[in-house]
Amino acid sequence: MFQTLVKSLSIDEFLKLPETKPACELIDGVVIAKPSPQGKHSTIQLDLGSSINLTLKPQRIARAYSELRCNIGDRSLIPDISVFIWERIPRDRDGKVSNKFDIAPDWVVEILSPDQNQTKVIRNILYCLDHGSEMGWLIVPDDEIVFVYFRDRTIAIFENKSDILPVPLFAKDFQITLGDLFSWLEV
Repeated sequence: MFQTLVKSLSIDEFLKLPETKPACELIDGVVIAKPSPQGKHSTIQLDLGSSINLTLKPQRIARAYSELRCNIGDRSLIPDISVFIWERIPRDRDGKVSNKFDIAPDWVVEILSPDQNQTKVIRNILYCLDHGSEMGWLIVPDDEIVFVYFRDRTIAIFENKSDILPVPLFAKDFQITLGDLFSWLEV
């Protein structure tokens, strides 16, 4: 009988590996491929990120990033949308956006893909909350539901089209209903 040994990687070892397609994340020392976005996922991701940026970026309040690698503690995660308060955006020596983000987003948004493990996604959101994120959203397109995870680990579920989705305090100028969010899927 053979036993397969899988070496647990440190974040430093992981970050030295070449990037892959699909992108991989490092969770608990294990390299996990992130599923490629499909139609609903991609539509919501692009439209939500753009809407957040249209509201918050011109005032230099915050900025949303899509599929940005965030190295947090011993994990390397790629949330679907990472929103950072303007002053917390890592910058290089020239004051431009850095290529490396070694902090948790202030607001993390995940969009569940059909083949994705919901438990792993929730654990990533909770991990971000434990490392400084103010809020996490889990959007489930097939069910048209949004789970909102607050910093204190309370959870709220939104399933009525008229529900206004809560946002972090810094993003108070951005408002969206559940119906508006899922209306982007109507072509």
